[in-house]
Amino acid sequence: MARETWVGVDVGGTKVLAVRVSADGEVEAMATRPMPGRNADESAVEDAVELAARDVYDDQEPVALGISAAGLVDGAGERYLFGAHLPWRNAPVRDRIAERTGLVVVLDNDANCAAHAELVVGAGQGADSMLMITIGTGIGGALVLGGRVVRGAHGLAGEFGHMQVVPDGLACECGLSGCWEQYCSGRALERVTRVALGRHLDGPEVAAMAFAGDEVARQAFASIGTWLGVGVAGLVSAFDPQLVVVGGGVSAVGDLLLAPARAALADSLQGTAYRPVPPLVPARSGPEAGAVGAALLARDRR
Repeated sequence: MARETWVGVDVGGTKVLAVRVSADGEVEAMATRPMPGRNADESAVEDAVELAARDVYDDQEPVALGISAAGLVDGAGERYLFGAHLPWRNAPVRDRIAERTGLVVVLDNDANCAAHAELVVGAGQGADSMLMITIGTGIGGALVLGGRVVRGAHGLAGEFGHMQVVPDGLACECGLSGCWEQYCSGRALERVTRVALGRHLDGPEVAAMAFAGDEVARQAFASIGTWLGVGVAGLVSAFDPQLVVVGGGVSAVGDLLLAPARAALADSLQGTAYRPVPPLVPARSGPEAGAVGAALLARDRR
């Protein structure tokens, strides 16, 4: 009997990441392709998705393909509606990728996919309530209640990154201003570092400097982490989850980000002397949580 595998592709603001997973959710292969950019043709993004997926094919085609995309996905999982960092606009992405690959395709928001991965094979196993925060180019979010991802009336719940945290604050790519992700994201990290150093560095370069002990880089992560904790405190007040799981590419630095976030969460949450403060933990599936979750959704929905 042929061994069954599934592929998940995470489409973010700077890269397209594909994984191949086994029936038990183990990652067997991984590949990345550059994201063509938010002003590229929609077909260029679909080219990158198809190529990244084929990069992780085994000697046989996968059973199905899951796509995790940063932004608004309709409740039926058919169309990508809008995102600040991707060029698709009300696009029938599921059917387009299915036609290209000949596979059954599942489409969902990236943070919903990451939350599914953490519930099935990650830090959220057995959790009844959980907040999932993904920090990459921007911020994604998902809420789990009753052991299931809450999708809202139109499938659009969890866009925490576009909550306004600073009235008349920094302009956001989404068209609004003062959004949380303008103060806590990969783009925010690059901006803080550029202001301090007078030159542009990308996220991995800032992380390498921070791990080497550079104080400017470490302070940049402390700033991003503090904003993470402040925003999470508001969500904890609203939803009282058992735990908060943080994924996405920026989370790969671990406690450089999470230690200041935990401190800010404790400082910003009301009544911490009298109530439980939920643990704030890294995604066990790591920065690949969105892609892993997309593959698992494809496995579970085929």
